[in-house]
Amino acid sequence: MIPSITIAGLGAGDINQLPLGIYRLLLQSKHVFTRTLDHPVINDLQREGVRFESFDSIYEKHDQFEAVYEEIVSLLIEKAKDHGALIYTVPGHPIVAEKTVQLLLEAAQPGKLEVTIAGGHSFFDDLFAAVGADPIEGFQFLDGTSLRKDDINIFQHIVIAQVYDAFVASDVKLTLMEKYPDDYEVTIVTAAGSGNQHTVKLPLYELDRQVTLNNLTSLYVPPVRKEEDTYKEFAVLRQIIATLRGPGGCPWDREQTHESLKKYLIEEAYELLDAIDQQDDDHIVEELGDVLLQVMLHAQIGEDEGMFSIEDVIESISSKMIRRHPHVFGDATAENAEAVISNWQKIKSEEKGERQAFRLDEVAKGLPALLRAYEFQKKAAKLGFDWDDANGAMEKVLEEWQEFLEEVKNEDSSKQLDEFGDVLFALINVARFYHLHPEEALAKVNEKFYRRFSHVEKRVKESGRPFNDFTLDELDAFWDEAKNIGL
Repeated sequence: MIPSITIAGLGAGDINQLPLGIYRLLLQSKHVFTRTLDHPVINDLQREGVRFESFDSIYEKHDQFEAVYEEIVSLLIEKAKDHGALIYTVPGHPIVAEKTVQLLLEAAQPGKLEVTIAGGHSFFDDLFAAVGADPIEGFQFLDGTSLRKDDINIFQHIVIAQVYDAFVASDVKLTLMEKYPDDYEVTIVTAAGSGNQHTVKLPLYELDRQVTLNNLTSLYVPPVRKEEDTYKEFAVLRQIIATLRGPGGCPWDREQTHESLKKYLIEEAYELLDAIDQQDDDHIVEELGDVLLQVMLHAQIGEDEGMFSIEDVIESISSKMIRRHPHVFGDATAENAEAVISNWQKIKSEEKGERQAFRLDEVAKGLPALLRAYEFQKKAAKLGFDWDDANGAMEKVLEEWQEFLEEVKNEDSSKQLDEFGDVLFALINVARFYHLHPEEALAKVNEKFYRRFSHVEKRVKESGRPFNDFTLDELDAFWDEAKNIGL
């Protein structure tokens, strides 16, 4: 005889919800196992003579639910071999939120183990009736014990099962609060459709407070209706940009091109760097948004022209990150940051193949001159075209400075420009040897000059005298004053 397991659902909490066929099946069966005795229908059925063997004790043996479910399935299979046939009951409907059922279906093998779903009453109909919602608008059914922010669609009805205690409720609350306002109204539904049905509406922040929760509890979250509550959603941002560039949108946005937006991307990037230097988180958020706006505008232009979309942009960077981090997503190893960079460059070279005629072609032509010089030097150094140490680089600075001074004496402006460029290029080399980013260093000194000169200007204004009334020594005194107070 082939061992068989018939799985029956006990409904949401009332014996009157049991389908007649399931009721008769349980009354007639000799071997009935249940995942847990903690279900109202069990008591009613026991009074009518049904004997249950439960797996409640297994929950106390393991810290992880996965281990609990695996042991239950293993024991059920052994019991089926001993008895030939048995009934296994679970809360609700067997196919809805029952990991043990899924594991049993995976374990079923023709000729070795038969697993049959006898049916049951799902709580979905009763739950939606309890909250007065129509699921035709779209809904999600999620597990409260493994809820992830990225799984949540705020535009749909959401039912979250297994919110059975304050610990799970707390985790669910914190996850939901990343997507919804703290005071967003949600509904706790217990024993939906039964005589013990109980619903409580409350603000999200109170989800884990002063509410009785058990294994028959589900959480209902209605779709977001207020526009201002949707602004965290990427899809909303995308639609905003599409509207701005669409018919009846903004005239300025509609006339922009990739070329016309170039200068704005550079400006926004530098404003972000300034916010980072100021360590101002609110400002960083704002400036990151401005940079993202530029990305979205370029992607929308690509979509309007039928060339590419934001999905292509996301796919490109996702694919690149997976490929270039084989030590994270593959079998490669990288013991430190240097090894990561080495792997990155090797993979990058393999990907690019013959697309660049020369190595320096990899450096973008649109970079500011200071950054482009820095990138040129890094590329050349990787091919071995570099000083042995920083001393050679510093000697080159002195050599180039002397050549510049000679052209100053010669009063040749054209050669002065060339030689001064050589000085800057040599200084960038020195910075590279000491792991100093020249752009960061120059930005930092610019800020320092701004602070100190602003102090000088402030002191001049306080005097009531014009700038040209002050000697350079007097202005220098104000400058030194700014240094002494830490500006």
